[in-house]
Amino acid sequence: MRRPVGLILIGLGAFLLTLAPLVRFYVADRVVVAPLNRYQVTSLESKGSTYFDESDLKLKKNVTLLAKNTVRGDVRANEGNGDIAVWDSTTNIYNQAKPDKPVQIQGFRIAFDRRTGKLTNCCGSNVDGDNRVRMSGYGLLFPIANVHKRDYPFYDMTTRQSAPMRFNAVEEVHGLPAYRFTQTIPLTKTARLDVKMPAKMLGLPEKAGNQKVDRYTEAYNTVWVDPRTGIPVKHRQNIRSTVRTPNGKGSMIVAQADLITIDKDQRNLVDMANSTALKIDLLRSYIPGAGVFFGLILLFVGLSLAFVRPAAPPAPATPRRADGKFADQPPPAPAASTTPNPTP
Repeated sequence: MRRPVGLILIGLGAFLLTLAPLVRFYVADRVVVAPLNRYQVTSLESKGSTYFDESDLKLKKNVTLLAKNTVRGDVRANEGNGDIAVWDSTTNIYNQAKPDKPVQIQGFRIAFDRRTGKLTNCCGSNVDGDNRVRMSGYGLLFPIANVHKRDYPFYDMTTRQSAPMRFNAVEEVHGLPAYRFTQTIPLTKTARLDVKMPAKMLGLPEKAGNQKVDRYTEAYNTVWVDPRTGIPVKHRQNIRSTVRTPNGKGSMIVAQADLITIDKDQRNLVDMANSTALKIDLLRSYIPGAGVFFGLILLFVGLSLAFVRPAAPPAPATPRRADGKFADQPPPAPAASTTPNPTP
């Protein structure tokens, strides 16, 4: 009975030892990917902001701007390629006092590799409907579950160019040690406007008349990211948008804000990062580690049962007789008599 049981345990142990590296190096690489059906809503807030209100043609100062960002995955847009995820992002920036009148609405669609997070140009990717843009680097996510303390190229949707996201430091965000990255977007012309602006609003003499203007944008972006998952848990976007005359002599601020993810959404993002990190650790560490541990134990026990013979039990002790001799020894022969036989 010992040998069959031992062989079964050996088989189970070998199975677990084979399963451990399979889970770690094969299953994990196919399961640890960005989801196709992401749905996420986050809000950013900027106090003391400035923007040009087109409804009454006035520059509003010291207002609170809110930015509501919605990310929604389109599971059918990848044309059947399961390695590609397609996400749509819409950001609505508005004055907290006038929520029904948006200051700016920006939308874009990105397609990216689900394992690496790198952008790819397919599946209708666009910025504000312009599908001629060629995206490169990273978009909404950092490298999936593989973030290091180095610089990464990130595509800026406003200026439609890639700029490095530079590693700065490790900072805690609601108890999570996050990597802080910063990106500087230089002053860039982002649009040529068809309207003319009054010279006085551009800081020019009234006699200069209405002037043609172009829109320019510059920004300083900061992202705090969970290195275990590649999920950003906090954003800060310090943006400044202006309109300028072609010769650069006249200009006017149309938006200046320092948008930061609100505290409640930071906590939600940290919770999501922790939940995702636990799933990754299960596949990369806990399950393979348990497989090796229990596999070795079963293998050792199985070998002991199947091939190691138990030691023979010791012979039972032989009891002694009253005369001090062992019971298995024959009794002593009677002594020969020395008395002479009587003569008949």
